[in-house]
Amino acid sequence: MGTRSRIGVMHGDKCKSIYCHWDGYLDHNGRILLEHYDSAKANYLVALGDVSSLEQNVEIPEGVNHSFNEPAKGITTFYGRDRKENGCEFAVDHTFEDFMKRVDGCGAEYYYIMRDGVWYVGNNYGSDTMSGQLVLLSEALADELIDEEIKTWETVDL
Repeated sequence: MGTRSRIGVMHGDKCKSIYCHWDGYLDHNGRILLEHYDSAKANYLVALGDVSSLEQNVEIPEGVNHSFNEPAKGITTFYGRDRKENGCEFAVDHTFEDFMKRVDGCGAEYYYIMRDGVWYVGNNYGSDTMSGQLVLLSEALADELIDEEIKTWETVDL
């Protein structure tokens, strides 16, 4: 079973976001987004629509065979581009509340938002400190390494 997530980019008051089916937890999608996705690449990722599996790269290098059924190592797999599905475009929300409804609607356990070139994360685990909140992704990843019981993230508003 996948750990679903939602990945978004803020544009003013709008959040453009996509669904991601696999490996949405901090140590996979969170680490990949923080280490490999700057603002331009994050916008490109979202522009291509919903994702099956997030990897370090979006582009398919010339000469590399990549498809939905046979993905190349390190290349993100998209439902639209790689499986030719329709209806996989990014969604747009104008409030954090609307974004959270979309997160709930797709069953996402984690959500990631880039705002002004900085990645934030939250989760839908109800009992967790970052549930329904946004915290700096870099801090959340650092705290994951220190101690699962100590979660002292500073939350932010969009």
